Amino acid sequence: MARVALVTGGGRGIGRECVLALARKACAVAAAARTRSEVDRVAKEASALGVRTLAVEVDVTDAAQVERAVREVMDALGPVDVLVNNAGIADSAPFTRTDRELWERHLRVNVTGPYLLTQAVLPGMLARRWGRVINIASLAGLYGAAYVTAYVASKHALVGFTRALALEVSGKGITVNAICPGYVATDLTWKSARNIAARTGTSFDEAVAALARINPGGRLIDPGEVAIVVARLLEDEATNGQTLVIDGSGPIPEPEEATEP
Repeated sequence: MARVALVTGGGRGIGRECVLALARKACAVAAAARTRSEVDRVAKEASALGVRTLAVEVDVTDAAQVERAVREVMDALGPVDVLVNNAGIADSAPFTRTDRELWERHLRVNVTGPYLLTQAVLPGMLARRWGRVINIASLAGLYGAAYVTAYVASKHALVGFTRALALEVSGKGITVNAICPGYVATDLTWKSARNIAARTGTSFDEAVAALARINPGGRLIDPGEVAIVVARLLEDEATNGQTLVIDGSGPIPEPEEATEP
């Protein structure tokens, strides 16, 4: 029977690419996000690859919504075998202007969301002795960066969560890993570039180029590069508790070949 995957933030960017990559691996896939129209579109794209799909509207910070969403996936597709915690936010502000709401919003979305989703699906994984929890973190989960204290703190917390849980489930057929990309060509990066342009008077294109130069490879990462790593972790029994860095220093890899459902 096909594995069942749930991808949060699945309506665009990295999440969309993960949904499609998992569909190519013959997984039944649920695309989950707050914007229904986006996940509807992605689910249709994945369905065209010949797998069962589902679009789920959910706010990952709301425990009741998370419980309902996981139940909806289980009823439609089956128990969740693969969880990709991709939903996230990245707002910037000098620390002295980082108010409590901005701080706590990052923790709610980037840390509590993965906690709630993982708590909802992990018992089933343990019972079946197979599962993959894949957390989309960031290079900011490994290093510091100015003007994004709340974001950096939340991604460091997500990396710590990954490492601790990986030890807890080690030897039980489950792996828990974090993927840590640099700046990716997604809406979050475009938002950062617009903020930089507004603050410094540079153009949007100049701001994008400056962000690309921060990546060790000197280029923005394609969202599909992250999805390729996600897909490969399905078959990887040995990698557990790791932070898998994608920094643009290598060539863009070829997508995984489609697998017959």
